Amino acid sequence: IAEESLVARDCMLALKSGADVVIQHISSGISVDLVRTYKKMGAKLHAEATPHHFTLTEDAVLEHGTLAKMNPPLRTEKDRQAIIQGLADGTIDLIATDHAPHSEEEKRRSFTAAPFGIVGLETAVPLTISELVEKEYLTPMQMAEKMSYNPAKILGLDKGSLAEGKIADVVIIDPNEEYVIDKNTFASKGRNTPFHGRTVRGKVKVTICDGKVVYKDK
Repeated sequence: IAEESLVARDCMLALKSGADVVIQHISSGISVDLVRTYKKMGAKLHAEATPHHFTLTEDAVLEHGTLAKMNPPLRTEKDRQAIIQGLADGTIDLIATDHAPHSEEEKRRSFTAAPFGIVGLETAVPLTISELVEKEYLTPMQMAEKMSYNPAKILGLDKGSLAEGKIADVVIIDPNEEYVIDKNTFASKGRNTPFHGRTVRGKVKVTICDGKVVYKDK
């Protein structure tokens, strides 16, 4: 209710003010419905979801404990399916990593004392390919739009395009490579992930930032 009531408020403010509003980290099916409804009414709304919210449910907490503690929390299978549908029909136009690395010591605390969040940057691409592209909810180009072009456009950045003359920020992906997520191989110093040991498809091979190779898969 805390999420849904604020999403409803912000949708109404967007409609009445004409301002652009981005709803971050949608986790509730009702929130998706609210954004969809107010978009149809003419509100300048954008919505964003994370890979963990369209991949996991609250049951992950029973299996992974604090590694599945995040804000907003994981919800029901019904909510997860609503988020997937929202991504598929364009209600949700952004996918964000929600990257929140924490030390193992922090995550070993009691559930109430441990910090919120998981490592998101390392697993965003393979989870999106495995859960959305492979299952035909999104095309590869729609995935690129939601993870690159749309965020840049909303923020007013001249990025997110491979057109000649643009800044060379490029990620090269092998969409067919299957592998098991291993937290011990992460480039991030954070290892806090509930996806360790999960088989996924889609491997980032090279990351180019401003024309320079800043990451290369071993």
